[in-house]
Amino acid sequence: MKVLVTGANGYIGRHVVSALLNVGCNVVACDLRLQDVDARAEQMEMNLFESDGHLYDKAGSPDVCLHMAWRDGFQHNSSNHMGDLSSHYRFLTRLVDSGLKRLAVMGTMHEVGYWEGMIDENTPCNPISMYGIAKDALRRSMITFCEQRQCKLQWLRGYYILGDDLKNHSIFTKLLQAGTEGKKTFPFTTGKMKYDFITVDELADQIAHAVAQDEVCGIINCCSGKPVTLAERVELFIKEHNLDIKLDYGVFPDRPYDSPVIYGDTSKIQQIMNHSK
Repeated sequence: MKVLVTGANGYIGRHVVSALLNVGCNVVACDLRLQDVDARAEQMEMNLFESDGHLYDKAGSPDVCLHMAWRDGFQHNSSNHMGDLSSHYRFLTRLVDSGLKRLAVMGTMHEVGYWEGMIDENTPCNPISMYGIAKDALRRSMITFCEQRQCKLQWLRGYYILGDDLKNHSIFTKLLQAGTEGKKTFPFTTGKMKYDFITVDELADQIAHAVAQDEVCGIINCCSGKPVTLAERVELFIKEHNLDIKLDYGVFPDRPYDSPVIYGDTSKIQQIMNHSK
């Protein structure tokens, strides 16, 4: 199976390229720069939004495109989310019109907005950040477009990701930086909110297995399905990395738009992973 991966040099993309290669896929990696991408992949350096519309043919008519390209994923209210939306839509619809039969897109739990409890494929979406709004708009538009063109769509919904932490901009990155700077305390919230955490390697493995099959489509939650308090996961991270830092609880207020507990339904991804064993 030939897989075109956009955003291949991104935080998640690098791991996914290797995971796809490890499950036997031929990978065409595409990004602005590809210096950190697995050398086993075929490489195409380009700006997707400036491509001439012939990428499907240039990539060797891939069986599926995994679209992971996205700017400012850690800056939830960046103007680039809405600013780039039509360019993502134009790029993906051109691929489908060129002959692509299956499209997989990296989604996010931030499409849902405020929600308490488990998220499944039927959970209503009312996003409250520009990131979530743009991703949700792309999801809705591609569902309609792919149905019209008989193109299979897999929407891979991510949750809270850690691992390879110097390459992202999460609280775990900030903890490592604080440790390097010799800080002994770290200002924190109450830490009582429960989230669905997954390591980037586990996530990449789930994404690779989802893309390597075409029986399970639609919205697929890529997650652990196990809600854990932020405090518990951060304390574990501090222990795992032997950081001499204590959390200063309650310095920052809990954000009013954060749910007390939110996690993904794993029934679809478990079906995929169990079938691949």
